[in-house]
Amino acid sequence: MENNASPITKLIEKAEDYVKTTLLLYRLTAIRKSADVIAGITIKLLLLLVIAFFLLMLSIGTSLWIGDLLGKAYYGFFIVTLFYLLAFIVLYIFRIPLIATPTRNAVVIEMLKKDSHEE
Repeated sequence: MENNASPITKLIEKAEDYVKTTLLLYRLTAIRKSADVIAGITIKLLLLLVIAFFLLMLSIGTSLWIGDLLGKAYYGFFIVTLFYLLAFIVLYIFRIPLIATPTRNAVVIEMLKKDSHEE
């Protein structure tokens, strides 16, 4: 009986090791892919911050310039504010096709992307 039990025991142990290794591989793959997504989001947020400061300075300069052309500084600020209000309304109306869908697609593509060593 021991001769028959020994190979079965070894087979069960190898199966357990295989399952543990496979689960660890999936866990590490998920962690790496999550880290890639978070790194991509961080880079995009930093770029967005730089662009926001650029637009802030550009908006102030444009407001002062338009105000100078119209004779009152606050006229320029009102016109630039109306421009941003219009931009907000357009983005709000088209938020799903312009923002949500491309963001979802980018995350899914990144999560499903295969590395060269996975093939």
